[in-house]
Amino acid sequence: MAESNEHKKQDVLLEIDGVHMSFGKVLALAGVSLKIRRGEIHSVIGPNGAGKTVMMNCINGLYRPQKGNIYYNQQKINNLKPFKRAKLGIARTFQKVEVFGGMTVLDNIRLGRHIHFKSNITSGSVYLGKTAREETEHRTFIEEEIIDLLEIEHIRHKPVGMLPYGLQKRVELGRALALEPELLILDEPLAGLNLEEVEDMARFILDINEEERWNVSCLLVEHDMGVVMDLSDRVFVLNFGNMIIDGTPEEVQNHPEVIKAYLGEEDLYATRR
Repeated sequence: MAESNEHKKQDVLLEIDGVHMSFGKVLALAGVSLKIRRGEIHSVIGPNGAGKTVMMNCINGLYRPQKGNIYYNQQKINNLKPFKRAKLGIARTFQKVEVFGGMTVLDNIRLGRHIHFKSNITSGSVYLGKTAREETEHRTFIEEEIIDLLEIEHIRHKPVGMLPYGLQKRVELGRALALEPELLILDEPLAGLNLEEVEDMARFILDINEEERWNVSCLLVEHDMGVVMDLSDRVFVLNFGNMIIDGTPEEVQNHPEVIKAYLGEEDLYATRR
């Protein structure tokens, strides 16, 4: 099993090759290149304005790179719309929670399952046979896998808009997992959470990455350096659209430019305790 996992980590799932993105005179990404391997948690750090979210938007199709290419499973995806990238296995959560507040937890998560439905309009109009079986299978997956993983059984029928922010974050993660992605982009999943919620979310991320049932590779954008260094296989550091380093947590923590620009002596000490 160890050899199999090590082999997966050498298999490139996503490659960003020389991507440029600018808005007017502002250069957000200056020839950025990055490889995400299967089985990894690969984090991206940098200050506000470094280009982290722009890079995420290029990966999931909200932006189209002006130069450079993006490959997923060796397929060039520059021109694919976001929903087609989702079908390929790329899911995402957002920095600001994007949920439907008037809908229940179950219904929000079910929305992420739509790409797996095979029933057409005609068969779907009659809730019998194949359509009923398919609906039952998807509901079972959501209730027995996702809701159980995220420990939200007790709120499954509650409107999401009435829930605390930390639970809304779990629901958004659940909706992303409903896609059964190979690659999950997590855009600041810990932002706005208290210490207990941060610990829970970190545990969920490790579970979906390490458990054979999920085996999801993660691209994590996060400001909490302690969590980043604890969870990540590799860390990519952006500095106003330019890469400083892409290396192991230890290499990043000891890089002088990273220490000066992003971690600082106090934060660096905290990550090593």
